[in-house]
Amino acid sequence: MTADRIEIRALRADAIHGVLDRERVVAQPFEVDVDVGVDMRAAAASDDIADAVDYALVVGRVLGVLAGPPRQLLERLASEVAEAVLALPGVTEVTVDLRKLAPPLDADVASAGVRLTRARSAGPAGAP
Repeated sequence: MTADRIEIRALRADAIHGVLDRERVVAQPFEVDVDVGVDMRAAAASDDIADAVDYALVVGRVLGVLAGPPRQLLERLASEVAEAVLALPGVTEVTVDLRKLAPPLDADVASAGVRLTRARSAGPAGAP
């Protein structure tokens, strides 16, 4: 992960995602942490939002994916969150921690989730 990063912690939203029939009908609570790799030198020098990655845009992208079409797997949902955040100008890398806060398990667990990291690709294979 790039040394400079934006951190979004404990972003919560109710959404309809899951494998089980009941999960695909009734919204359930999700929580997301996002670490966004950016180069903050220009923003630090200028103190101008135009030189920064606006964390409100990051939050909007995450919430947009959660509100989007239902997905069965957390892996797919987290990957779509990462892709949406990586599409923002200035973002070089992103780590997404995505958790269901009330997973349908026959056990007492606080959450079940996934963590993945994705980086902006350098371009097509074989490109200089």
